[in-house]
Amino acid sequence: MLKLVLPAVLAMAGAASAEEIGQVTTAFKILGANHRIVVEAFDDPEVEGVACFVSRARTGGISGSLGLAEDTSDASINCQQTGPVKFRGELEDGEEVFSRRASIMFKRIQVVRFFDETRNALVYLTYSDKLIDGSPKNSVSAVVIRDWP
Repeated sequence: MLKLVLPAVLAMAGAASAEEIGQVTTAFKILGANHRIVVEAFDDPEVEGVACFVSRARTGGISGSLGLAEDTSDASINCQQTGPVKFRGELEDGEEVFSRRASIMFKRIQVVRFFDETRNALVYLTYSDKLIDGSPKNSVSAVVIRDWP
């Protein structure tokens, strides 16, 4: 079990921290938290001048309030250039830049980054993965790197 959990924990160590921007309720629950959509913002940890906004579903109810529910795989992303772009290090295609737990074990919503050298663009992909059965639901956002005045 440790061989499965340790790589996931180490991978999340390099991921960006996020700030919750807001949330909306999608379904009222009599007991426990409501089902909701949460919007979070984070700056790319390896690319100065790029910020991303992720919206993702959060399951409520009693199990959601206790952290035992599995969130759906629904997520969306939008990334923007917010200043001069500077690479802090060598970029690795498919590098994880953001991750959040979507169930008590083995399911995560994550964002990975690619660099499209031909178009001088950073491409961010959000999706969920699960140890046994992931989901094809995904969202993509591209940031064309421009000169910043």
